[in-house]
Amino acid sequence: MRIAGFRDRLRGGAPLAGTFVKTPSIQVMEVLALSDLDFVCLDTEHAPVDRAGMDACLALARAMDFPVVVRVGEAGAREILQALDSGAVGVVVPHVWSAEKAEAVARAAHFGLGGRGFAGGTRWAGHGARSMADVLSQDPQSVVIAQIEEPEGVEACEAIAAVPNIDALFVGPADLSVSYGHDSLDNPDLKAALARVGAAARAAGKGFASFTPTSAMAADWARDYGMHMVLVGSELGWMRAGANATAQAFHAASGRERG
Repeated sequence: MRIAGFRDRLRGGAPLAGTFVKTPSIQVMEVLALSDLDFVCLDTEHAPVDRAGMDACLALARAMDFPVVVRVGEAGAREILQALDSGAVGVVVPHVWSAEKAEAVARAAHFGLGGRGFAGGTRWAGHGARSMADVLSQDPQSVVIAQIEEPEGVEACEAIAAVPNIDALFVGPADLSVSYGHDSLDNPDLKAALARVGAAARAAGKGFASFTPTSAMAADWARDYGMHMVLVGSELGWMRAGANATAQAFHAASGRERG
């Protein structure tokens, strides 16, 4: 039951390795679901993923009991609703810079007065095959991850972490570095932010996540900042890296043979 237990593993600090998925392909999702990854994040903010593509990928992931969180394009209730209704185990919400915004995001992802709208005919609800009570009992499985990517969000991270139903804080290292006026991830402001946001997440009993371009950096950040949920690169980056490694190995071998 990988999906059903994902929120507990996240909040409990279990090591969770994932990657961003930029290609709305059921074949890509199927291959990754068969891997040793703990989850993936389908990126509808910075990749050409429309609702139909998202829906197909989440159908496959649900069928294979593979946890997929969706990074929505904005913090609107409509995008959060559509991702969850289609079967996402949770959402990563960008640009959360205040407790008030975090509260609105958390409310939109869960049922209740002023919160997530109920529809029994969605994939998340079993396409009408389940009772309302049964569907509502699944609500605690939904994961809400607040992405901290502005200096204001760092300053408010303790208040954001304290919001009920915010399950994890996700430092967006690139946007945060750019916001601080830097042009690389190797800067003191990002390091300070990682330390502060990580401490806030741990103090509140919430998960702590980020993106890293390499697994080596992920290991370093886990050691230095207590990060336990990492998104390493993307399937596009992995494909390019694999292609380069294959070509370079062949070219090197061919050069030796000719020599």
